[in-house]
Amino acid sequence: MSAPAPTAPRPTGRRPAPRPGGMARARRREAAALVMPSLLPILVLSVAPLIIGVGLAFTDARLVRSPDYEPVGFDNFVHLVDNGFFWESFRIGMVWAVSVTLLQLAAGMGLALLLNSGLRLQGLTRVLALIPWAMPPVVVAIMWRMIYSPNAGPLNAALGAAGLPDDVNWLADFSTALPAVIVVGVWVGMPQTTVTLLAGLQQIPGELYEAAAMDGAGPWRRFTGVTLPSLRPIVASITSLNFIWNFNSFSLVYVLTEGGPGGRTMLPMLFTYLEAFKNRNIGYAAAMGVVLVVVVVLLLALYLWSQFRDDREGKVG
Repeated sequence: MSAPAPTAPRPTGRRPAPRPGGMARARRREAAALVMPSLLPILVLSVAPLIIGVGLAFTDARLVRSPDYEPVGFDNFVHLVDNGFFWESFRIGMVWAVSVTLLQLAAGMGLALLLNSGLRLQGLTRVLALIPWAMPPVVVAIMWRMIYSPNAGPLNAALGAAGLPDDVNWLADFSTALPAVIVVGVWVGMPQTTVTLLAGLQQIPGELYEAAAMDGAGPWRRFTGVTLPSLRPIVASITSLNFIWNFNSFSLVYVLTEGGPGGRTMLPMLFTYLEAFKNRNIGYAAAMGVVLVVVVVLLLALYLWSQFRDDREGKVG
């Protein structure tokens, strides 16, 4: 008697399990589909103009109706080395960026500590603190020009009421123009720093302050021993971002002083703008932009490297 023929397995209705490689490819496609909507604007609006600008830096491009330019190699960069006005604007930009960034950090830290201390009407106070951040830079500049007005400005009026000189032309005097502009820059950028530091303060466990108080630490010791170490990563991040934004400032200073008086507030971005759209030297202005980007990236990398090195040494210690 012959053995019965094998029967085919009955279908169970279940799909075969996907292969690990297929699952990984599907996840990569899904991740790419989620990232592309946000990546495309960055590529179109940031990366592409940067590449085009770098390319123009090696040409003699001019802003004319029928552009016709040729490559000139490193000629623009060679001429830029001897341009004392550009390097003076770079020095002014560094003074502006460092001063505004440090003052924003100090003022923002103080305001964040105040808002974190449980004041009455704390919600209203936080909203009022964000007003400078919500205002357009052009509106801020016009408002502060009215405040600094030598004839009808409230600042000179207050000085006169206090018996002090009330005829100071804050934005046109060589000795006061840059400090006056720095004050405006601090006022505009302080809310963002305050909000970031306040969020960090609210993440610090209260047990750390209680333990420090039990050890006899006063308010200053608690600030330097608990608050600052806990906020170190946030301080490094917000300081780096503020420095980049401040160094690239344009509209605020342009409306306030247009770089005057006598170039005392001529920031490098303003100098580059005037070279491109007033003197029409697009290639030369693009070379300035490349130099500024390289210098800022190097300074930022040096700062972040020092911060990370301190963090590693602190963890090892």
